[in-house]
Amino acid sequence: MSHHLMDVIVEGKEPPPCDTMIGVEMGEVHGGRAVGIWKPTKEMLNGNGVIMGGFVSSAADVVIAYAISSMVNDKQTFASVNLTVSFHRPALPGEIMIEAIVGKFGKTMSYVTAELWQNEKFVASAVSSILVQEVND
Repeated sequence: MSHHLMDVIVEGKEPPPCDTMIGVEMGEVHGGRAVGIWKPTKEMLNGNGVIMGGFVSSAADVVIAYAISSMVNDKQTFASVNLTVSFHRPALPGEIMIEAIVGKFGKTMSYVTAELWQNEKFVASAVSSILVQEVND
């Protein structure tokens, strides 16, 4: 299940449809850290002419998933319990760097933070609590 995200990085397999749809391209992923590049398009603009917060949140969530996937083993899966996003400045179409780091990897609960940067400016931050469970065969 979720641990297959590492197959995208390690084996070059096709990413999940949500990754492709939102447009996040993953770079470095290992040891609880993931970095992705997101290029939001004008189709993601809201009525104020900036990228809608839901898209920003989704992009952060994608990179968070890769960070936690680099920590779980083949007998574990994970699911977000919550995702809190703070918006520090408007995001615009163009390149946004997203870095997610596992702050605590627990037996059942883990915590991951993410930062989004555009043109060397801090755009948004996210914190996610993630349930980690053993897979029942």
